[in-house]
Amino acid sequence: MTDLAHIRNFAIIAHIDHGKSTLADRLIERCGGVEARDMKAQLLDSMDIERERGITIKAQTVRLQYTAASGEVYELNLMDTPGHVDFAYEVSRSLSACEGSLLLVDASQGVEAQTLANVYKAIDVNHEIIVVLNKIDLPAAEPEKVRQQIEDVIGLDASEAIEVSAKTGVGIDSVLEALVARLPPPQGKLEDPLKALLVDSWYDPYLGVVILMRVYDGCLRKGMRVRMMATGSEHTIERVGYFAPKAVSVDEIGPGELGFITAGIKAVADTNVGDTLTETRRPTSAALSGFKPSVPVVFCGLFPVEANEFPELKESLARLRLNDSSFHFEQESSPALGFGFRCGFLGLLHLEIVQERLEREFDLNLITTAPSVVYRAHMRNGTALELHNPVDWPDPSQIDRVEEPWIKATIMLPDEFLGSVLKLCEERRGVQIDLTYVGARAVATYRLPLNEVVFDFYDRLKSVSRGYASFDYQLDGYEQGDLVKMSILVNDEPVDALAMIVNRKNAESRGRSICERLKDLIPRHMFKIPIQAAIGGKVVARETISAMRKDVLAKCYGGDVSRKRKLLDKQKKGKKRMRTIGRVDIPQEAFIAALRLSET
Repeated sequence: MTDLAHIRNFAIIAHIDHGKSTLADRLIERCGGVEARDMKAQLLDSMDIERERGITIKAQTVRLQYTAASGEVYELNLMDTPGHVDFAYEVSRSLSACEGSLLLVDASQGVEAQTLANVYKAIDVNHEIIVVLNKIDLPAAEPEKVRQQIEDVIGLDASEAIEVSAKTGVGIDSVLEALVARLPPPQGKLEDPLKALLVDSWYDPYLGVVILMRVYDGCLRKGMRVRMMATGSEHTIERVGYFAPKAVSVDEIGPGELGFITAGIKAVADTNVGDTLTETRRPTSAALSGFKPSVPVVFCGLFPVEANEFPELKESLARLRLNDSSFHFEQESSPALGFGFRCGFLGLLHLEIVQERLEREFDLNLITTAPSVVYRAHMRNGTALELHNPVDWPDPSQIDRVEEPWIKATIMLPDEFLGSVLKLCEERRGVQIDLTYVGARAVATYRLPLNEVVFDFYDRLKSVSRGYASFDYQLDGYEQGDLVKMSILVNDEPVDALAMIVNRKNAESRGRSICERLKDLIPRHMFKIPIQAAIGGKVVARETISAMRKDVLAKCYGGDVSRKRKLLDKQKKGKKRMRTIGRVDIPQEAFIAALRLSET
């Protein structure tokens, strides 16, 4: 067990693509965490989907042994965190388990929106922050200018900022020396009753639930009987260990240390992230404060393509929820799609990642309904309803008013793209709060309806700014809006999965866009298929898929025209009958593609 004075717990925080995972690679390499032959880029990004997309989704932990210049050996517990706004909850959880942070800033791009958001999270939990300027090997790097920007925008002293290149390894020793010299050691007492925080958990098919713990007081030992304070469930610890970055088993984990335990836990409900673990025989008097629960921002329905896959989907969602505590779900049923789940996410990328993980890791085929946000309908009788799903939209004659959620968005961008970005925000019903400059970079603060942001705002923002704009947001209350439910009818049958709640003035253009897209996505049938967007009984947009035609006149060589007319009329009657009894098959990719309304 390591002496507390020689332990340092820290997280790496930064904006997307500023080099967090690459810096983690260099630190692991320098401390000899893995053999040279086992080293690979973005070592801690273990999921295939992370490596393919080049983003960190799950915060990962690793324990390193570092011999300082003074000759003393230190235990460093490193947490590599995600940068994308949709995974901000992962960042806040990781920061709660540490005493300090490495704030990584790209020396060529400077301070971005998520740099600000993440550093404020670190300040909230009283972290000691070490500023690191990365990518100094780039020709466009301007370290002095970025130092000044950090002081102006964030208010941190950047005079001692360390200049590094995580790619080439320059400055890595300076980072390690700063970690042991400037970060405080953790506090805790070995003789006190066990008090440990449940930071993360995931399901292993061989070991059951694996739990990542941060020990504050006492120690975790193999064979110890422990209790989860929130759920009251009791378990006997079977295995104790830490990640270096491979799993290493030990006899015990002491105060200030991060490690994992397994206890043959099969029930996913027994492990709540943020819960406090204590010894059954000698419990601690008070639980730790844990984490603030995450608030889902975007909702959509997930339904199995085959109805008999529903139990499998239920189990898969429970296991995924164990590994991603910002994901929420509850059971629902739809007349068209059968039994499924209403799921809550922190954003559209989060939704996409969860859907892809369900399909890859659990081999499921899913139908995803249109993403929507939570609206509040105030009825004439004085009651208020929360609307997660367009299908729940009440009788319009009984509604007094409908409120929609708004966000406060911070957009940082080079001055040359300001006009395009402001135009985009105005199109999305945005209200400008502030516009300031830091050098050649503009910082625009807007209030926007969340409904206008969840679909494709981020993609459009990147498009109009050529990828240079960065975006961060937080919820900012509810406001009354002129909202209506828009139904999509295919062959006069409403399609639940495509129904959506929209602002009245945007309803026609949104409806036309979906109808045009569905016309290209739904294959032609033997009969004509009308596609309509309707608000109540009023159709606001329509497209028609023409029927495939069999040439019934091919066998007629000359002869009287009435014979040809007779055959055509017979075909026409058959198609009319077929349209009334025929069923239109909408392929799964049509649902997803129709909702990607990337307006050009």
